[in-house]
Amino acid sequence: MSDITIRRQHGKPRADARASAEHMAAELKEEFDLDYAWNGDVMRFKRPGVSGELSLDDSEVALNIRLGFLLFALKPAIEREIHRFFDENFPA
Repeated sequence: MSDITIRRQHGKPRADARASAEHMAAELKEEFDLDYAWNGDVMRFKRPGVSGELSLDDSEVALNIRLGFLLFALKPAIEREIHRFFDENFPA
């Protein structure tokens, strides 16, 4: 297994940060058939070979992903895509 951890300051009101995270989750669900559910300010998601969680607080968004063995080789591409999405939805 391989992990990806990304933390970013967001500078948004919590409701706006959650709306951005929800937008991201909806795109991932559509593109990658990723299931997700919120529990407070933590969104947990999974699909075969990938699981993780995104958490929000007043100033930071944190993403932790665990990749299964078959997706390990794609880790750099997945990280690039995550950073691109964060750049679009949680600009510094």
